[in-house]
Amino acid sequence: MKLSYVYILKCSDNTYYTGVTSNLESRMYKHNSGFYPNCYTASRRPLELAFYCEFTDINLAFETEKQIKNWSSSKKAALINGDYDKLQWLSECRNSSHYKYDPNKKEELD
Repeated sequence: MKLSYVYILKCSDNTYYTGVTSNLESRMYKHNSGFYPNCYTASRRPLELAFYCEFTDINLAFETEKQIKNWSSSKKAALINGDYDKLQWLSECRNSSHYKYDPNKKEELD
């Protein structure tokens, strides 16, 4: 069983980079050495491995990477810090038509 990793790097400019790899140590070396000169991280070194998780299914790893890439910096920080309550809160819909924020719709559910 081959493992895959979804990882988040914290860049020197306090932005995040999310990627997927089957060899985390090698990928970290390549990012930090500037091996990929046109990569987002090349001009944002040094880099810190802020988070990673293991997957046995590469397709699930790619799906997770894609999902995390679309997250805000706040959501990524909550994941990195293990603040799952905040992550859930940041994931909730907050527009005025959502039942939690529309008193008329909330009453219908009670």
